[in-house]
Parts: sequence; C-alpha cells; structure tokens
Amino acid sequence: MKICSKCILPETFPGISFNADGVCRHCQKFNGKGEHSAAEKKRASKGFFELLLDQLNKSDRLRTYSYDILMAYSGGKDSTYTMSLLKNKYNLRILALSFDNGFLSETAAGNIKKVTDRLGIDHIVFKPRWELLKSIFKAASGRELYTRKTLERASTICTSCMGIVKSLCLKTSIELHIPMIGYGWSPGQAPVQSSIMRNNPAFIRMTQQAILTPLREIAGGEIDAYFLQDRHYADPGRFPYNVHPMAWEYYNEGMIVHEIQKLGWVSPEDTDSNSTNCLLNAFANEEHIKKHRFHPYAWEISNMVREGVMTRDEGFKKIYAEQPARLVKKAREKLEA
Repeated sequence: MKICSKCILPETFPGISFNADGVCRHCQKFNGKGEHSAAEKKRASKGFFELLLDQLNKSDRLRTYSYDILMAYSGGKDSTYTMSLLKNKYNLRILALSFDNGFLSETAAGNIKKVTDRLGIDHIVFKPRWELLKSIFKAASGRELYTRKTLERASTICTSCMGIVKSLCLKTSIELHIPMIGYGWSPGQAPVQSSIMRNNPAFIRMTQQAILTPLREIAGGEIDAYFLQDRHYADPGRFPYNVHPMAWEYYNEGMIVHEIQKLGWVSPEDTDSNSTNCLLNAFANEEHIKKHRFHPYAWEISNMVREGVMTRDEGFKKIYAEQPARLVKKAREKLEA
C-alpha cells in the first residue's frame, strides 16, 4: 500500500493523490504556509477565548449561570488535561459529564473518579440502558448509517456514540443554562478555526437529524430522549459555545500524560493505541478498516503529524499496528455481532 512520505495517509483514503515524491495533496497544501497560518489562527483563537471569558466575568456569572462550562469528560488523557487547564489555568466553574457506553475501561472509570475528586469538580454520569446501546452498536458494526464524508473522520460506531454524547452535552447545557461546552479534541480532530464556535439552532436541527434519523430506525422513538426537543429551541440565547482549548494550547502526548499523572491519572493497559478510555474502539477500528481499507483515525493522526505535534513514526504505529485481537473478540462477543 502506498503511504504518504510526509504524513501517514494511505492511497485508500478517499480523494487522495500523490506527487512524484510520494507526498499527498494534503501535505502539499500545508507545506510552506500551513505552519505560519496555524500559528496565527492559534493566537486568534486564544484571544477570542480570553475575550469570551472577559465578557463572562462582566455578566456577573455567579448569578447568571449555574456553571461556567460543561466538560464532556471521557476520562481519556486529552479530556483530562483539557479539564485541568479549564480549572487551573482559566479558573472556570466546571460541571463534568461522563457518558458510560457500556465499554468504559475499568482504569478509565477509576481515573474519572480520582481526577474529578482531585480537581474538586461536580460530576454527573449518564448511562443509557445497555440493550438500547447494544442495538445501536451492533447495527453500526454491520452497515453504514452516515455519509461517506463522515466516515473519513470516524467509524460508524464512534459517530453514533459521539452523536449521542454531543447531543446530551448540548441538551444539559441548555437546560442548566451553562454558556460553554468544553471538549478535549486533539489538534488533529478539529481545525483550529472551529476551536470556539457558538452553537447555531438552525444548524443543530439539521445535524441532529443526520444522526437521529438512522438511530431512530434502529432503536425507535425512545432514542429521542437523548436529543434536543422543540422546547430547547425556544430561547436561542441559551445555546452555548463549543470550546476545545487543545487547538491553541501546547500539545505533546508525553507532556500531557506526565501532567495528568499528578492528578492520579493512570495510563490504561486494557485499551487500544488510539484510546485511553474505551474498550469498544478496537472493534470499531477493525470493522472500519475491513469495509473501507483505511483506519478511521488516519485523518486525525495525519493532521497531528503535519502540524508537528506527533512524529511520523509515532503516527505510523498508531495507524498501522494491528488492532488488539483480545479487545476485538471481547467486544464482538458482548455485542453478539
């Protein structure tokens, strides 16, 4: 298989092409101007966030909002480090929300408890009933539910799970009147220009349907409880900003792990190389690779290599190592897939 000589994207990735030196078109576009442009965008995003915090302080936030930010907290390394920054660097009042999809690593569950206790953060766990999640994950492993473009960024299983997570976070922030939602996206998962975005009600209606419609076909109307209802759109002013600080903060995996270990966080030994919290991820990756012939994390990791926050060798190992057979087998048996 031909693989980009600069990043780690394979020839099987949709729409890819290479020049005579074996460099993919995404790296060609980035080289020469991407690094300079990215630095400028990071400074702009950080400045915008500081302006947003200044406006929050001027609004008498203690009286106006129940919390400053709702943190989508998976217990993984990136969301743990992001939450610690929001608490210790930016001094925000945080409500952490964790989603238990039935495949939460035992180590990650322990990390969640230790870190929230150590940081002194209010925390809620949302655990849907297993049979509903099982029906969704099993269906997602067997057929495609979303657009091809969506599948360039994540597996069908992960897209289904994260669709519910993001909807629950948005729903909770609107109901509790929390002005921001924090996500621990890595620099490769979302572009820096989207690091701070106000949720637009019309856009949310459209994107929610893209996830909700196929899930409703699988799980029936009961899935609606996890998504926004008409009442949530009544006051557009309650729609929060999405914030992912790792887009502009310094990012290095070794540094992140070192820092969060001070909070009692322990690196899981029961997950695959692309997750530090989920036992379903290896199976989701395996199914995606079989169907589409490229790893669902390829786009994210290639971006991180391109931006210099991960070496090509590190990225190559994450994408081209075999999925842990034990984890794949265990997930398949639990889903009866």
